[in-house]
Amino acid sequence: MMDRKGNKTRSSPDVLSKLPDNVIDGILMRLPFRDAVCTSILSKKWRYKWLRLPITKFTLSFQYRKSCPPIDNLLHFLSKKGIQHLVLRLPRRFKMPYLFFTCLKLRHLYLQNCLLLPPIAFKGFDWLISLELHDVTIYSKGLESLISNCSLLEQLVLNISDALSDIIEINAPVLKSCDFMGDMATICLKCVPRLAKLSLTHYRKDWKKFDVVNFLTSNFFKSCSDLEHLHLNYTVPLARGQEIPTKLPLDLMCVKHLCMCIYLDRDEILSALCLIRSFPFLRYLEIQMELNVMNSMPALECLEVEAFPDVIFKYLREVKLIEADGGMLEMQLIKILLAKSPALVRMLINPHRFLKKSAIGKGLDKLTEFERASPKAEVLVKLV
Repeated sequence: MMDRKGNKTRSSPDVLSKLPDNVIDGILMRLPFRDAVCTSILSKKWRYKWLRLPITKFTLSFQYRKSCPPIDNLLHFLSKKGIQHLVLRLPRRFKMPYLFFTCLKLRHLYLQNCLLLPPIAFKGFDWLISLELHDVTIYSKGLESLISNCSLLEQLVLNISDALSDIIEINAPVLKSCDFMGDMATICLKCVPRLAKLSLTHYRKDWKKFDVVNFLTSNFFKSCSDLEHLHLNYTVPLARGQEIPTKLPLDLMCVKHLCMCIYLDRDEILSALCLIRSFPFLRYLEIQMELNVMNSMPALECLEVEAFPDVIFKYLREVKLIEADGGMLEMQLIKILLAKSPALVRMLINPHRFLKKSAIGKGLDKLTEFERASPKAEVLVKLV
């Protein structure tokens, strides 16, 4: 090596190779995992240093490929490294290898598009806190066992598009949040005493098999003694001639926040009122209106305020109506809520995005005529 004057100088020492192991480990710990692996080219001393790193989080995505290369060695490596947060997005119906079930230190698990067959000897992930399964193929009893054997499970997301042969009984004593998307007739909240947030979305090709009335009259919420936030989205037309219950079999005293998605017809409004009346301490109500060809029908006598003499929403403070279009059934619902909510502070109405301003103006004129149980109730119409 030459200096600026052209004189020979000694080669500078390899500073990186001289660093103590604890310093190298400190550097690697502060790098993203991919960059840490790249340090193997720096020198012979650095070549295998990254292998000593603990791996707390790893994401692998093959969403847009038809096949997935063998990942057995990868899962074995992650298991040895004590992987805690694992995200796998795999090709459709990719069968998870046995080595996946050896990652026993997992705390957060996200799986998408795979076939999951827990071995008979598998006793669950003892440290798992959150579990998300999206379009994962698994038999009902295997899913039941997986959930019940994760004794620390607090957050559960199930997005199941395939039909299950049996009902899934969820036994999770410390579960706090559950988000279920699939056939609601296949889920049973068996033991969830600490569940605070619940979201249920029903979708299935043969949706007619879902009996809304049976859902409302069953003890589905019996074990949800701590439930505070409930989001329901089933929007399934009811069979004609069915009698809608006025209340659930039991009152849920802790529910304070309710979000719903309903078609604006007589039966769906009555089913919504059934739920609202079953939550005596409800404070926030949000309803997403779905377009319905029957929404142009005239007002119905069974939905007049006079038909609910004993109804009162004592603690309801805020109501939000989304995609409102000012139909007669919708106006009847608004009239009931205003007349039966003595603590109401605000009702926010977001008109349908295709509704003309002239129609919105006519709707406003009607709202000013409605009786309000709360002198503080403010009705706001806000375009999104």
